[in-house]
Amino acid sequence: MASYRKRGTKWRAEVRRKGISESGTFSTKAEAVAWATQIEAAIDTGKHGDKAVDSTFGQMLIRYAEEVSPGKDGARWERIRIRSITEGRPELFPPVPPDPIAAVRLADLNERHVAAWRDRRLRQVSAGSVLREWKLLSNACTVAIKEWLWMDKHPFSGVRRPTEPPPRDRRISEDEIERITHCSGYERDSPPKTATARVGAAFLLAIETAMRAGEIAGLCWQDVEFDRRFCRTRGKTPAARRDVPLSTEALRILRQMEQVRDGDLVFQLRSTILDALFRKVKARALIEDLHFHDSRHEGITRLSKRLHVLALARAVGHRDLRMLQVYYNESAEDLSHHLT
Repeated sequence: MASYRKRGTKWRAEVRRKGISESGTFSTKAEAVAWATQIEAAIDTGKHGDKAVDSTFGQMLIRYAEEVSPGKDGARWERIRIRSITEGRPELFPPVPPDPIAAVRLADLNERHVAAWRDRRLRQVSAGSVLREWKLLSNACTVAIKEWLWMDKHPFSGVRRPTEPPPRDRRISEDEIERITHCSGYERDSPPKTATARVGAAFLLAIETAMRAGEIAGLCWQDVEFDRRFCRTRGKTPAARRDVPLSTEALRILRQMEQVRDGDLVFQLRSTILDALFRKVKARALIEDLHFHDSRHEGITRLSKRLHVLALARAVGHRDLRMLQVYYNESAEDLSHHLT
């Protein structure tokens, strides 16, 4: 419904309907009312001419992927997720079609559509995956509302979120470390010449430093300070850029990599290749329920025994100390050894 305000001798009319915002100033209130009525009727019939009137949720997501996602560290994941929603997965057998929510017009999008999407996804993937997608789609709606003026109501605000799953507390045993390194072909006494062997070296460095897979894959030689015993991580946000202290073991691994140096990247692996090869090594080692990211959990737990909490947060890149509770996983038995 339009709103009207008198400013001096003029009347200002404001129309906000189905994601369309228009305003105008008129000599009389009657003129303002007539104009607003005409604009509302045009919006309701889809003849207003604004792109947002006939745009679908999928088209809005595509614009988000093109304009907003590139500025994020997780740009690749966001594009893949949005493409699967808007285009489906035709490469699979049987093919997966686009999600029905992609075809809903923004003017018609409401909580019912979001709830139906949530329930469909919960039948397909875990609650954790749905929550990650929820955050992406909800943020896209926020941008469409506040910056593009394509929507006037947030369709996610009144929908019940899936229950947050408990954080992973997976520790990596010494036996599993030996099996991963053996099956990758990595040897302590010889430089890793194959890509698979370099995956084994990256896995050991991750446990030693608590660096993420993407940080290790993106590590460049110019960011390694051997004499000063640290390396720099790169990222698009301040939180993603930090100096990581290097232990004697971490320095040994990097010195070993220096013997097979070829180009700027230390491990000569893209993130996608690192992930794919690690999955193969894990299967070869007959290890289940192990993710490369579990090495960060293991690394933080080990570092916590050598660094105080503020130094630990700085080393692993956590500004919120509460996040350390997600990764830090020292057992009650281990904690008892600190007591006298």
